Amino acid sequence: MTNRADNVYKFQPLTGYTFKQRFMIRLVGLLSYIVISAICKTLRWELQGPDTLDEIFDEYKSPIMCGWHDRLFVGAYYLRNRRLVILTSQSLDGEYAARCANRFGFGVVRGSSTRGGTAALVEMTRLAKDGAPTFFLIDGPRGPRRKVKPGAIMLAKTSGCPIIAGAMQPTRCWTMRSWDRMEIPKPFSRMVVVRSPPIYVSPDADANEIQNKCRELQNALDDVVRKANEMAAIK
Repeated sequence: MTNRADNVYKFQPLTGYTFKQRFMIRLVGLLSYIVISAICKTLRWELQGPDTLDEIFDEYKSPIMCGWHDRLFVGAYYLRNRRLVILTSQSLDGEYAARCANRFGFGVVRGSSTRGGTAALVEMTRLAKDGAPTFFLIDGPRGPRRKVKPGAIMLAKTSGCPIIAGAMQPTRCWTMRSWDRMEIPKPFSRMVVVRSPPIYVSPDADANEIQNKCRELQNALDDVVRKANEMAAIK
């Protein structure tokens, strides 16, 4: 990967913010990293399927990993230090997420469906073609909850990389009162991880095929969530 690509894995300058905002961005990013790491280190991780996570990354090289926003807490830890690139919004909340993500070894591209999305897709396509795997919280950053947005589909079309849908379900957790109802696993819980077969999108896909692929991804995510819930319920 090029030096330019390596920049997405580094802390970016916090320009345009007050001293208090810069302090809070750094503090929240650090504390989030500490809390997530402390809890997730106690979990018993179980990948349900024929492949280990290493085998998945070896086979597909630059997969587009997708999951729901309510698994952000555990997803950040489980996929750490694999040089995945994520998309965060161009907002203060996006800065908090970016700081924490960088500490877990993620690269960060800024943009969303409402602001900077086209430029972000171009940058993520370039990075994917350079060999960087990517990670989409596919209903983020503000929902609707568990409804697929087309960002990952468009990236699969422009990059040729496969989409892998994943779900993680703890046996015991706290549920936040946020729009996504984020689940935070209780320490020493069992965490079941389920992934789908790859989904490919043709580089010539038209609007109808994009819609069909969004439905296919929706069904894949619903399916792995169901399977993870079933496995987590087994004592």
